[in-house]
Amino acid sequence: MAEKPKLTQVFAQSHYASSFEAESEDEVYDERKEALVKGMLTEIGEDPDREGLRRTPLRVAKAMDFLTSGYSMSAEEIIKKAVFEEDVKEMVVVRDIEFYSMCEHHMLPFFGHAHVGYLPNGKVVGLSKVARVVDVFARRLQVQERLTNQVADALMEHLGAHGVAVVMEASHTCMMMRGVQKQRSSTVSSAMRGAFDTDPRTRSEFISFIKS
Repeated sequence: MAEKPKLTQVFAQSHYASSFEAESEDEVYDERKEALVKGMLTEIGEDPDREGLRRTPLRVAKAMDFLTSGYSMSAEEIIKKAVFEEDVKEMVVVRDIEFYSMCEHHMLPFFGHAHVGYLPNGKVVGLSKVARVVDVFARRLQVQERLTNQVADALMEHLGAHGVAVVMEASHTCMMMRGVQKQRSSTVSSAMRGAFDTDPRTRSEFISFIKS
């Protein structure tokens, strides 16, 4: 059996570029995905051919490609392209990183902020790349607990740090819009690796930074 072709970043960039361009009346973005959306609209009792919904299948297909674009991204490539040798021993913290993801149970959004810290081991990474690593894993169907651990593990593995800490706080629309309908609830998750896990003083210093 032939190996399934892998999505590449080049494909992702070209495919998603049209997401931000105005649609022409006869534009087809992804015929299969648009047909699925049209079928769903019909199933819920809507008329997908009425004026307000005529271009909805195309727009939903574009939006889903963007919101799940993390599947075609590599945290390793992002990190390794921006690693610099520096004799830095102090903690580096990037806090209040906005992220948006989609709950894999209901395919509804959850969103919030991530705080990421690491202890360099002779290397630092470009600060914007920390936020990009969060996006790599957030732009997939997710649960918050897994997302938090994936960010921590990727930075720990590819940066070779003495330790990595990740704390995420998010609101889940699957709890706000349906089910228990608790609009003010939020969920906090954490992942501690290396020194952040074994040294309470290091962990406390990180917590003090993200709370200040």
